[in-house]
Amino acid sequence: MPAKKRSRRARLVVITLVLLLLGGLVGGAFWATGTVRDSFPQTTGSVKLEGLSGTVEVKRDANGIPQVYAASAEDLFMAQGFVQAQDRFWEMDVRRHTTAGRLSELFGESQVRTDAFLRTLGWRDVAEQEYENELSDETKRHLQAYSAGVNAYLKDHGGSALSVEYAALSLVNDGYEPEPWTPVDSVAWLKAMAWDLRGNLRQEIDRALMSSRLDEDQIEDLYPDYPYDRNRPIVEGGDVDAATERFDPDAEPQPDTGDGTGAPGLPGQVRTQLGGLAASLDALPALLGPNGSGIGSNSWVVSGEYTTSGKPLLANDPHLAPQLPSVWYQMGLHCTRLSEKCPYDVAGFTFAGMPGVVIGHNQDITWGMTNLGADVTDLYLEKIEDGAYLYDGEMVPYETRTETLKVAGGEDREITVRSTRNGPIVSDRDAELGEVGESAPVTGPAPDRGDGYAVSLRWTALTPSRTMDAVFALNRADDFPAFRAAARDFAVPSQNLIYADTQGNIGYQAPGQIPVRGQGDGRYPAPGWDPEHAWTGYIDQQALPYEFNPERGYIVTANQAVIDPETYPHLLTEDWSYGTRSQRINDLVQSKIKDGGKISMDDMQKMQLDDSSEIAKLLVPYLMKIDVEDPYIREAQQLLEGWDYTQGAASAPAAYFNGVWRNLLTLTFGTKLPKELRVEGECLNVRPADDSGPLEDLDGTARTVRECGERSPATAQPDGGDRWFEVVRRLLDDPDNAWWTAPADGLESPAAQGRDEVLARAMKDARWELTTKLGKNIDTWSWGRLHSLMLQNQTLGTEGPGLVQRLLNRGPWELAGGKDAVNANGWNAAGGYDVTWVPSMRMVVNLADFDKSRWINLTGASGHAYHPHYIDQTELWAEGELLPWAYSREAVDDATRDTMALTP
Repeated sequence: MPAKKRSRRARLVVITLVLLLLGGLVGGAFWATGTVRDSFPQTTGSVKLEGLSGTVEVKRDANGIPQVYAASAEDLFMAQGFVQAQDRFWEMDVRRHTTAGRLSELFGESQVRTDAFLRTLGWRDVAEQEYENELSDETKRHLQAYSAGVNAYLKDHGGSALSVEYAALSLVNDGYEPEPWTPVDSVAWLKAMAWDLRGNLRQEIDRALMSSRLDEDQIEDLYPDYPYDRNRPIVEGGDVDAATERFDPDAEPQPDTGDGTGAPGLPGQVRTQLGGLAASLDALPALLGPNGSGIGSNSWVVSGEYTTSGKPLLANDPHLAPQLPSVWYQMGLHCTRLSEKCPYDVAGFTFAGMPGVVIGHNQDITWGMTNLGADVTDLYLEKIEDGAYLYDGEMVPYETRTETLKVAGGEDREITVRSTRNGPIVSDRDAELGEVGESAPVTGPAPDRGDGYAVSLRWTALTPSRTMDAVFALNRADDFPAFRAAARDFAVPSQNLIYADTQGNIGYQAPGQIPVRGQGDGRYPAPGWDPEHAWTGYIDQQALPYEFNPERGYIVTANQAVIDPETYPHLLTEDWSYGTRSQRINDLVQSKIKDGGKISMDDMQKMQLDDSSEIAKLLVPYLMKIDVEDPYIREAQQLLEGWDYTQGAASAPAAYFNGVWRNLLTLTFGTKLPKELRVEGECLNVRPADDSGPLEDLDGTARTVRECGERSPATAQPDGGDRWFEVVRRLLDDPDNAWWTAPADGLESPAAQGRDEVLARAMKDARWELTTKLGKNIDTWSWGRLHSLMLQNQTLGTEGPGLVQRLLNRGPWELAGGKDAVNANGWNAAGGYDVTWVPSMRMVVNLADFDKSRWINLTGASGHAYHPHYIDQTELWAEGELLPWAYSREAVDDATRDTMALTP
C-alpha cells in the first residue's frame, strides 16, 4: 500500500477509535454525561464578558435560535461572536483554515494540494489588504468587537469543551490549540463566498477542452443562446444613458451590436494544463455548493397590490451544498434603543464567523439574494520562457513569492507562487508538488518550471473591496436609496439583490464589480500576451440594472438573465442559467393574480415547494409516441401516461422519467465529450456505514446511516441542468440531427440512429437501471428512494470511515423536487440521483407584520453532534414546513425558552 494511503488510513483509524470511545460504543453509555455534552453551550444564567460596556441579553427560542439585545453596537457584535462560538466554533475554525490555505495544519498531508491552490489565489492576503486599506472605521470596530466575543469564549473553553471534533483531533494532531480569532478571519470568508459563486470559470474551461473533439458549431449546440422570447429576464426594460452612464429603468432601450469570440485553437500542452486545472477545481472543498448550474437560488417579491395583507411579501431560498451544520446561522441583533451609535434592529440568516446579517430584514426593509452569475473570472494563456512571460512583445519577469505549508504529522512544504500582470498562474501546482505523501520529497522553491504555456487567473475577488461595509450598510438601510447605496459596495460575490419595505415599495438592484474587457467575451481563455484582451476597468455601479415598483407588480430573480443584451450596452455574462425556475415562478405568480386574485403567505410557501419538471413537460409527449414492443419496457412507459409532471418523493413516474432523462443524456452526449470532462461515477450500491447495527441518539432514537459501497467509472456525461433542457429542446424537432446517435452497449442493444431510436433506447436502459436499484415491481418504485439526502459533517464526516460518519452524519431523507424545479433539491445526472444541492434555507417575509414572517434552516442552530438543536429543523425542512419568525420584542419574549445575561 502506498505510504500516503497507509498514513491517511492510520489517522482515520485513530480518529474512529477515539470517537468510538467518546460515543460509548466501547466505553458504555458515556454519551449521556460525558465528553459530547462538554461542548453544549450555556444558555441560561449569566456569564461575565470582559470588555462589555453593559449587560447583554441572549434569548433563545424552542429551536435554540438566539436573539441578542444590547445597548451599544460594539456590545451587540461582541455578543454575536460569543454566541456563534458557543454553537459553531469547529465550523468557524475549519473555515478560517480553509480560506487561509492552512487545512494541512489540521488534517495533514491529504490537504496539501488544496492548501497550495488556495495559497496561490491568496484569499487571506486580499482579506488583510481589505481590512487595512478599504473598510470603514465603523466596520473595523464591529469586526474587532465580534473577534473579542469569539476570543472571550475561547479563553475559557478548549478541547472537547469547544467541540467533540477537537477531542478526536488531539489524538492525531497533539498540541493543536485554536489561535485567537481576528477580524481578517471574518473578512476572508467573503472570498470563499465569492469563489463558490464565481460565475462561468468552469464553463470557460469546459468549452476550451471540448475544442479537442468538437468543432465550434458543435460546441455552440451545447451552449445555446438564452431563450429571451420564452424565459423573461429580471429587468424587462430600461437602458444606460450615454451622457450620464446611469441606468434608467424607464428609458427606451437601444439595440447593442457587440460580438464575441469563438473557440481558440489550443496547443496540446494547454489542454493538458486546463484538464489538470479542472481536476484541481473539482478537488477543492465546495464551501457553499457545486459551482456551475448547481449554484442557484430563488427569490421573488410581490407588491401589496396583489397580496392579501396589502403590503409586500418577499420569499428567498438560496440553493447551496447540503452541509452539517447548515452553512446558515439564524439570529436576531437588536439595539435596545435605536440611535446613530446603535442603529441595528435586524434578524435573519448569517454565517458563523461573520458579524451582521447577510439575508433578512430590519425594522424598515427586507432583502433577499440570488447569484447573479456575472462573468468575473477570466483565464489567460501565458507564453513562458526562462522565468518570464510574454506581454506586448516583451518578456516580463514573474512576480514570485514563497509560501510555507505547515503539515500536521509531516514536514513543511514550500511552494513558489508565480504571477503575471493578469494574475496568479494556476496551472502548475501539481507539477511543483509532485507526489503528496509522507515519503514524498519536500519540494523547494522553483520559480521557473519550464518553457511553453501556462494558465493564469484574473478574478475580481483578488482586488480588495468593501463588501464587508456593504453588509452592515444593508443591515442599517431604511429605504430604497439607502439600499442601493449599500449595494454599490457589494463588490463580490455579485448577487441579485431584491427589496421590499414597510411603505409598500418593491425593488431590485444588480450590484457587483463586473469587468469591462478590451476584446473577447470571457467564454474562452484569452491570449495573455495581447494587451487588447486585458480588462480596461469595471462597469460603473450607476450603470447596473435596477427596478423600483415595476408596473407588473412583482419581481422574480432565480439566476436567469438580468436584462436582454440586445438592448443593454455592457456584457454581464454569456453563461446565465436558462431561466427554467424563474419562468415557472413567473407563471405561478401570474396564475394567482390574474382576474384580481391575491397572494397569501401560504401561497408563497407553496410556490417554494413547487416540484414540477419542465423538461418532462417537453419530453414526455415524444416518449409516449414511441412504439415499444417489449412489454417489460412498455409497462414502465405507461407510468408516464397521465402523469402531472410533479416530482413528489412517492412518485413512481418521476423516478422513471428522471431515469430516462439521465440515460438519454448519456446516450446522446456522454460518449461524444472529451475525457477531461469526466466526473465521479454514481453509487452502484449503498450499504450501512458499518455492521454494528443502528446507533442510538441521546434520546434513544435509533438511526441507520448509509455510505456508498462502490461507484461506477467516471463518465463525461452532462449534469442535466436547464442548459441541457435547452440543448435537447432544439434537437427534438430535428429527428435526424447528428447528435441523435448512441453506440451499441456491448450486450444486446445495437447502435441507435435518429431521435426515436435513441429515445427508445433511453427508456429501455432506464427500465433496467431502475429495476437494479428499485426492484422489478414498478408499483414499489418512488422518486424519493433514488433521490435521497445525506447530511455530512464537512470534515470528518466526508473523509472518515463508516463509523466516524455514523457518529457525525445524519440521514437519509427521501426528498421531492429535482433538477431546476422551483423546489430545487438538485441532483447531478453525471453522478447518479442523490441530492447534491438544496434550498439551504427558506424564508417568507411579511411586510405588513414582521412577526407573521416564517423561516427554516436546513439543520439547526447547533454544530455539536447529538445536541438537541443539531438537526431539529431538518425534518420540518424536508416536509416543506416553515417556523414562525418572532421579531418584535413582545413576540421574542413570548417565544423565549432560555435567557442568558452577558455582563461586564
